[in-house]
Amino acid sequence: MNRRSFLLRSAAVGAAATLPRMAFAQDGTLYVYSSSDSNVVDFWTNVIVPRFAATNPGVQVRVVDAGDNAGLRAIGERALAALSSGADPQAEVFESFRPEELTGTIEAGLWVDMTDAGLSNWSRVNPAAMEGNYAAPWRGSQVLLAYDATRLNPEDAPKTWDALATWIKANPGQFIYNRPDKGGAGGNFVRRAVHEANGRDPSAFTVANYTDAYAADALAKAWDVLLDIAPSLYDGGSYSAGNTQSIQMLAQGVVTMTPVWSDQVLSAIAQGVLPETTGLVQLQDLALCGGFSRATVLANGAQKEAALKLVDFLLSEDIQSAVLTELGGFPGVSWDYVDPALRAQFADVIPTSIPTFPGGAWEVAINDGWYRTVAPNVARD
Repeated sequence: MNRRSFLLRSAAVGAAATLPRMAFAQDGTLYVYSSSDSNVVDFWTNVIVPRFAATNPGVQVRVVDAGDNAGLRAIGERALAALSSGADPQAEVFESFRPEELTGTIEAGLWVDMTDAGLSNWSRVNPAAMEGNYAAPWRGSQVLLAYDATRLNPEDAPKTWDALATWIKANPGQFIYNRPDKGGAGGNFVRRAVHEANGRDPSAFTVANYTDAYAADALAKAWDVLLDIAPSLYDGGSYSAGNTQSIQMLAQGVVTMTPVWSDQVLSAIAQGVLPETTGLVQLQDLALCGGFSRATVLANGAQKEAALKLVDFLLSEDIQSAVLTELGGFPGVSWDYVDPALRAQFADVIPTSIPTFPGGAWEVAINDGWYRTVAPNVARD
């Protein structure tokens, strides 16, 4: 999940996306351009690249921060022009990118079809994470429920929406979620209520099927679900100002449970911000929303074969386990291909599904409707 502000990074996109490669073109180096946060870029530099180099001597990999997706799109447009002229696109791998974001590039043959690339680890990819044949989902992040296991026995941690609602009402003041426009943890908790109120069917919501009338009907049902638990929330119906504040309130013992991003909470536990007694659980009737970062390979990259080896390496047990232990993310492969000890450690958060929710007009309708109906007394800032 990229939580940086585009405005803070856009000024640097041109320099980050073009100057480093232009300066070192034709040097045989495999270039990976990333639009992820700095911690992910560091993970590439300090974990992935050295381990890949150890088993692929002679392959030089350089990771370049391209800023946000705007930077990758600009490089992709350059690569598309190079495809037509037969020139070197001066790039091999995009990290955290969907080929569909550049209209017509799949049809033009700009991207390698992963199903036809001979990747030994492609069969390991979690089917729930699949999104076309041109990008390899290598790390994920999903909203979980974090709780204080000294106050809530893990055996009693709710694993369905109904059980969660029952627990919230039986333990008034001990649950909080952040305002949906202030962070994805609370935002996806609200979206889980939308799913709950509409047959637990994520496919019922797409960018294309949005209409004001459909949204009004579907979201009204969700507001009823959230209003039902509102009086039992912290302080009789208060909401935190963001993902971080929710974690702070859990760490301070102010609440017993809150929705959190998987990567953020795992990092908080590893860094001692949250104690090791913090429990994590995922709803099993329908998980809270999540998403994946994907790696794509340019078909006309000068180091294409080495790039495919690198993507295959991303899906190996070594790197997928490190995604959990060192990055705080979720694996892009099925959990059967994660170290057994880690599978046991994270048993309560392994999802049976990985639902998503569209943005665009749906996001606007959800945020506006939540403030208007669920939290009319909360000032929007």
